[in-house]
Amino acid sequence: MSYLKKVSLSTGNKQEFKELDSYLNDALKESGVKEGLMQVYCPHTTAGITINENADPDVKKDLKRALNDTFPNHDYFVHMEGNSDGHMKSSLIGASESLIIHKGEIILGTWQSVYFTEFDGPRERTFYIKIIEG
Repeated sequence: MSYLKKVSLSTGNKQEFKELDSYLNDALKESGVKEGLMQVYCPHTTAGITINENADPDVKKDLKRALNDTFPNHDYFVHMEGNSDGHMKSSLIGASESLIIHKGEIILGTWQSVYFTEFDGPRERTFYIKIIEG
C-alpha cells in the first residue's frame, strides 16, 4: 500500500524555515500506515526539505545567517532571475528527506522537526508526502 499527498503552502519571507510536522502527522494518520517509510519531497529549485532542531528558534536564525554568509547573492552572478544564491542553498539543503514510520509514528529525535526551506520567497509552494507501507 502507498499513499501520496500534495500539500500547498505560502511562504512569507525571502528566506525561511517552515515546520512541517503537523502536515506529516496528518498525512500519516490519513494513510493508516503503521510501519513503513515516508518521503518528503520539494519540487522547487530554490527551496528544499531538511531536518533540524525545533527547540531553540535561534538555530534557524543561525542557519539562515550561515547560509547567507556561505552563499551571498553576488552582483557578478549571471543567472538572469537574480536568485543564484537560492539555487545554491537549495542544492546544499537538498530536495527531500526520508523518515521511518514505526508503530504508527514518525521517528524523529527529541529536538528534531522537518522543515520546508524557502530561499526565494515569498511564494506559493508545494511539497509531496509519499508513504509506503512495509
